[in-house]
Amino acid sequence: MHQPNIEPRHSIYYDYKIHPFLRPPELDGLKQKWPVVIVGAGPVGLVTALDLARYGIRTILLESEQQVSLGSRAIVFTRRSMEILQQVGIADRISESGLPWRFGNSFFRGQRVFRMEAPYDEDDRFFPLINLQQQYLEEYMVDAVAREPLIDLRWGNHVRDVIRNEDSAVLRVDTPAGEYEIEADWVVATDGARSGVRSLLGLTMQGDAYEGKFVIADIRIDLDLPTERLAFFDPDWNPGNTVLMHREPHGIWRIDYQLPAGESPEEALSSDSLTTRIDAQLAMIGKAGIAWEMDWCSVYSARAMTLADYVCGRVIFSGDSAHMLPIFGVRGANTGWQDCHDLAWKLAFVCKGLAPERILASYSEERVGAAREIIDEASKSTRFMTPPTHGFRLLRDATLSLSLSQEFVRPLYHWRTSRPHEYLSSSLNSCNDDNEKFAGGLRNGAPLSNIKLGADDYLLDHLGASFYLFHFGSIPADVAAAGRNISASGIPFKIVAIVSAGAGAASGADLTLTDATGHFHVKYGASAGTAYLIRPDQHVCARWLALDGKRLQAAVQNAIAR
Repeated sequence: MHQPNIEPRHSIYYDYKIHPFLRPPELDGLKQKWPVVIVGAGPVGLVTALDLARYGIRTILLESEQQVSLGSRAIVFTRRSMEILQQVGIADRISESGLPWRFGNSFFRGQRVFRMEAPYDEDDRFFPLINLQQQYLEEYMVDAVAREPLIDLRWGNHVRDVIRNEDSAVLRVDTPAGEYEIEADWVVATDGARSGVRSLLGLTMQGDAYEGKFVIADIRIDLDLPTERLAFFDPDWNPGNTVLMHREPHGIWRIDYQLPAGESPEEALSSDSLTTRIDAQLAMIGKAGIAWEMDWCSVYSARAMTLADYVCGRVIFSGDSAHMLPIFGVRGANTGWQDCHDLAWKLAFVCKGLAPERILASYSEERVGAAREIIDEASKSTRFMTPPTHGFRLLRDATLSLSLSQEFVRPLYHWRTSRPHEYLSSSLNSCNDDNEKFAGGLRNGAPLSNIKLGADDYLLDHLGASFYLFHFGSIPADVAAAGRNISASGIPFKIVAIVSAGAGAASGADLTLTDATGHFHVKYGASAGTAYLIRPDQHVCARWLALDGKRLQAAVQNAIAR
């Protein structure tokens, strides 16, 4: 029988809670087929369940452990992630607890040679980046799940086997009270980089595993430094390698450093090794002798790998179970949330009979494409941070030396921060619209740009689990009629009229937003009659200079793969 650890994990700042194992009804003979079973209650699995609940989809969420993650793990979350987390109702708690920031600094031989500034303007509700330890993040998500009656989160439930059928999958689950089987229309594997589901299905990833190893050490220390990324290249105490530092909430700092070739994880994590290296790093930044206390440490390797297809019959992969990405550029959880936000609406539409199963192929198409693009970008950063060959090291070292005096080489330090992918070639984008005729605005496949509408009022605040038509100006009668027909078919669909100051509510619209200054029109390249069709995951899938009802209905049908 599966026996998870029920001793609270150690932390000097986080109070671990043991979540109770509750006897599953299947152990007492219940036979029930579930729409979706999610394996793994980490950040991606929890958000997938919460996202599916927005569409009314019931899920079981299986987690082999009985407490949240060991250590801080993922700590840096992007603006796009916060916009997704706003949709599932936990962004406010993260904003209250996290440390927002937007600058990154690269140092060589005691000199700052590059300063990255992430874009930020008045249209952004959230900062470009925010730091918060993963334990708190998961706690907030677990609290939200507990309030959601459509989600059954089962702690201490370990998946032993996956049996795939033509129209379902059966999971064999081991618990402290014995084994049971559960059948689901769909299984979503979000069980991380060491995915047991992926192993059970015999699937392998494509890509590269880099030789270099890194230590993550979280320490409690009082440093009067701003919340900014600090990267140190070729420091005297770690020649040829790289060191990163990040401030975390609750007086914690992360020190992340590359190991010399050939050093084992056991050697690296010894008390003497950790103390010597952390003290050397603190001395290098002028903080020698300051007392510190270790909370958590680990060793990791940089990987750039992905499955070729995220849909394997009735089993769908998301997050680290689907791909393993270098952490440089904060790509792990941030990419995983984009995965599940893409998947949730499509899987919900399939479960409710609103879209055919083939729409799930677009999930794999879009997110495998995103992973490959991220791998290409991340590999450039990884090769700079950890040169894999003598030739790359020569090039990196030449860049470092030149950067002390030559401005033109300094942008090579840019760490290519995680960004939302644009599904420019998605099969769900309309091919019969006016996309190519626009002089500006958002292209088909792009994520929405937020707009500040008032003192504490932003465009994305008004959006939920639905398709949206943004229509600039009064709504033509046939467009309004088409909208009603789409809604009557069961597809969640709303028309949003964007009107100039003083125009009042627009007839035929579900919601009217006032563009008091014309800024909304300018940012979207719009004039009277312009329209945008927005998918439930807030990506554009069609746009028109002028719209009629037939073109709208055709675009919606294409967007649901009909």
